[in-house]
Amino acid sequence: MGNSAGRSGSRWRRLSAEVRARHDTCWLCGMAIDYTLEYPHPDSFTVDHKKSWIGHPELREDPANLAACHARCNRSKGKGEATLGLGLLSEQW
Repeated sequence: MGNSAGRSGSRWRRLSAEVRARHDTCWLCGMAIDYTLEYPHPDSFTVDHKKSWIGHPELREDPANLAACHARCNRSKGKGEATLGLGLLSEQW
């Protein structure tokens, strides 16, 4: 399968729209997403697979495996599994 496999077609567009409509924060960094920004802006909305669809092809279009994500965070994660952080500090300690 190509790089866009599992991320095209009417079913994917519907699933992506459902994730977008929730206006969740980024599941990787925990920060707000500016839903007015257009992709490929680094802070724009993308849909991410919580469990890699390469390692878990059966979850490729499972709504429970999809989450809102910044484009920047999604790119940083790459194709592997996520390493969740704590987000940004409210102040320096």
